[in-house]
Amino acid sequence: MAAAPLVLAVLVVTVGVAATLIRTHFHDCFVRGCDASVLLNATGGGEAEKDATPNLTLRGFAFLDRVKALLEQECPGVVSCADILALASRDAVGVIGGPFWRVPTGRRDGRVSIKQEALDQIPAPTMNFTDLLTSFRAKGLDLADLVWLSGAHTIGISHCNSFTERLYNFTGRGGPGDADPSLDAEYAANLRRTKCATPTDNTTIVEMDPGSFLTFDTSYYRGLLKRRGLFQSDAALITDAAARADVESVAKGPSEVFFQVFARSMVRMGMIEVKTGGEGEIRRHCAIVNS
Repeated sequence: MAAAPLVLAVLVVTVGVAATLIRTHFHDCFVRGCDASVLLNATGGGEAEKDATPNLTLRGFAFLDRVKALLEQECPGVVSCADILALASRDAVGVIGGPFWRVPTGRRDGRVSIKQEALDQIPAPTMNFTDLLTSFRAKGLDLADLVWLSGAHTIGISHCNSFTERLYNFTGRGGPGDADPSLDAEYAANLRRTKCATPTDNTTIVEMDPGSFLTFDTSYYRGLLKRRGLFQSDAALITDAAARADVESVAKGPSEVFFQVFARSMVRMGMIEVKTGGEGEIRRHCAIVNS
């Protein structure tokens, strides 16, 4: 099929697209289910999910549009944007050496995308463990899914403004002395010195898994046990006994174990509130609903 060479070529050239595709798939599924509503542009009726703060740094929309265009040439009206996003996320992980999993298809695309719903439903990087687990359970996922899906941060990047309060203003007093005590002090000092030099830095990119962020492996979990999770939501995973036990088991085990559990949880996430049958539509263009 014409789309396959394009997917492979782009992913070989820029491994970073893997992280953004997984993140886009995750953000899509947590709002109205896995229906590609995150890909829709705003209309005269209001701003869309992609306009919400958690989605402003999503990338890869043009790439997904191109894949969709090629598929429409081959088999018009057959493959949904929601399926494209799920499949591209899987293939992206495989290209960079991660696991492969069978993706159930047949999702249909939603016709509604609302900014506020994204703000309300996408888990925030500042969440504690209780709030994270509540958010995941609301979507039919469990504690294990929370731990394994967080492992996608092994290839992630972020910007300073997503965690700067952990470095400069954790309690509200302000200054370098007001860092999150759950963050390794040496790591925090290094972030302030080499990455986020000021509390107002909104642009500098920081690796979620330093030294290994281009490799899909278990290094992220080993970092958590050293108190070097970048987000509060990362650090939260070792504040719960059951979650910490899962982190420890995968950190000490072979990569194949992580691959298996991550793949299982990606399949489960990809089934959240999917639209099938007569629900939704098969969009001709991923950014706009059919007229």
